[in-house]
Amino acid sequence: MIVSFIAALLVAAAPAPARLQVTADEFSFSLSRATVKQGPAIIELVNFGEDPHDLRLRRIGGTRTLRLRAVAPGRRGELAATLAPGKWQLWCAVGNHRQRGMRATLLVRK
Repeated sequence: MIVSFIAALLVAAAPAPARLQVTADEFSFSLSRATVKQGPAIIELVNFGEDPHDLRLRRIGGTRTLRLRAVAPGRRGELAATLAPGKWQLWCAVGNHRQRGMRATLLVRK
């Protein structure tokens, strides 16, 4: 009984993940917010375009790239990640989409 009470307290104390929606169109990304808090995050990519689009994220100065698979037109995909503080670059890695403007910057604050 006490163990389940403590477990319930720990679950209740865990912070809810930050949520970010990235909308894709030819050839741009729009973010639902410019900043999120560090820690767990759920990033949703919604494709309003006519082509498949994916999502890559990398903290500026970092070496690890987070990847969300290609999402078909009219569909959505979701990525759960833990984000460290700093500026993050987001881009579409399909074809030449990044060069054509499918990129954005996200600030992750402490």
